[in-house]
Parts: sequence; C-alpha cells; structure tokens
Amino acid sequence: MSAGGAEVTVPLDALELPPPGLHRLHRSTVLPGAEFERARETLLTGDLHRRAGLEVAASHTPLREGAEVHLRIGLGPLHLTAPCRVLRVIDELDCAGFAYGTLPGHPEAGIEQFLLTRTPTGLVRLHLDAVSRPATWYARLGAPVARLVQSRVTERYLRALT
Repeated sequence: MSAGGAEVTVPLDALELPPPGLHRLHRSTVLPGAEFERARETLLTGDLHRRAGLEVAASHTPLREGAEVHLRIGLGPLHLTAPCRVLRVIDELDCAGFAYGTLPGHPEAGIEQFLLTRTPTGLVRLHLDAVSRPATWYARLGAPVARLVQSRVTERYLRALT
C-alpha cells in the first residue's frame, strides 16, 4: 500500500492559491434529509468513494492525516489505480471532511477536498473542491476524456450521500 514516502504531487495550499496550469473544480450540494453523523462516518471511512463506484484500499480507517488511499476505477484489466495521501482531516461538531493529495502514479497531479457542513437548522451540505492537471501521458493525451470522467465521478460523490 505504501508509495514509499513519496511526496504529494501538488501542495495542500494549492486549493486556496492554485498555481498556473491547474484546473479548479468546486461543487456543492444540499443533502436533503441527511443525518450529519451518518454522513460523517460514510465520508471518513471511504464509503463515499465506494458508493460512487470506486474500489478503496486505505492504510487507516477512519481516515487520518498521513493515511494512504488507493482508489481503483474500471473493470478487470481495464482499470486505473490512483494513489493518494490524506493531508488534512477535519472533524468538528458541524464540519467534517478531509483533503488528499495525489501521489506519483496517479493519472492526475492535484488535491481534492471533501467537506460536510451542518447549519444551525440541521441542513447538511457536501462541498467538493479540487485542483488538478494531467500527470501521465495518457491523462494528457486524453485530457477531455479525463475531465469528463472527473465530472462524472464528482456527480457520483454528490449523489452518494442522498
């Protein structure tokens, strides 16, 4: 599971100040009828990714800072493995989530953050923020397809908690 202590491909602060050449993604949705604690558990155990159709292997569950997460999408020999490292975990009364950075071998270089928030009235919202650029020859060659795949997986994430 270990990527041998490899450095993430983009620094965490790229979410706030993306360097030139990184594609920025921000999506958010209200989760009607969602219970914050149940959604929090789903998020911090990797089940959000599983519900979105990805295979998940994590070095620690619930996720914690420094944990390595290997995501796999596709079937049989036609699959991609995407190694990441958790850089930040947020676990507060009305806010929970994590951010991970891609490791060498991931098709994209970037950072992605998943954040649940709960308002004083109990409304639960999922926020996704990412910055990325193609990191492999096949991701660069298929950049339009890669953006489409990213968009579809993002939509799956947003529906996975409802």
